[in-house]
Amino acid sequence: MKARALFAEALGTALLVFFGAGAATLSFGFKVAGASPAAGVVVTALVFGLVLLVLVYGIGAISGCHVNPAVTMGFLAGRRIAILDALGYWAAQLVGGIAGAAGLYGIVRTTSIYRASMGLGADGYGKTSMIGANAAGAFVTEVILTFVFVFVILAVTRRAGNATVAGLVIGLALTLVHLIGIPVDGTSVNPARSLGPALFVGGSALSQLWVFLVAPLVGGTLSALVALVFYPKGEAEASVEPASEEQVR
Repeated sequence: MKARALFAEALGTALLVFFGAGAATLSFGFKVAGASPAAGVVVTALVFGLVLLVLVYGIGAISGCHVNPAVTMGFLAGRRIAILDALGYWAAQLVGGIAGAAGLYGIVRTTSIYRASMGLGADGYGKTSMIGANAAGAFVTEVILTFVFVFVILAVTRRAGNATVAGLVIGLALTLVHLIGIPVDGTSVNPARSLGPALFVGGSALSQLWVFLVAPLVGGTLSALVALVFYPKGEAEASVEPASEEQVR
């Protein structure tokens, strides 16, 4: 595993958390999107989708732009990445998620109206859920949403000829799952995205973190199993190996 690919995964995950969780914090904590919760949901969903779209085209050729342990789990279960490479990606993604949350925390803490209850876009259920979803509801929601999201990624990246539109499709898929997931539990579908904010918010965000670490990995694994049924080995597929030095230049 090349250091360049690991750095790309860490940086990409940090940017995803910084912009996505930042939009959630500004929308629901500082109310910059207005008093309507629906406006905050739409703004946050769009920002998550847009930043991932940009990242796919920016670092996709270097690392594949997983920037999400659940996506890497899907590629691993789908036999499209080696276990040692997956371990390296997971470590880089978790470090990136923490770094992105740290950067966001450092900025919002400088404001005079920031309160810990604003949450840095942390995920949660029960009292922190907009609809009061319990742990089981949040778990099932995360499994389903992650399944859809990762399945789309596995499908659209299967053929090298899809590279031109892959970023758009993947970004829209992330936007879609956020539109329904935010009112339920804030939407994770990404353990690294949940870990970073929870470490700085603490409290229930940290005690409930297990749901947002486990459920996305389950959803990612299920998506890979279904993808193997729909698209059996032997069909032309895109390479998921990090680009060589010559290809990047």
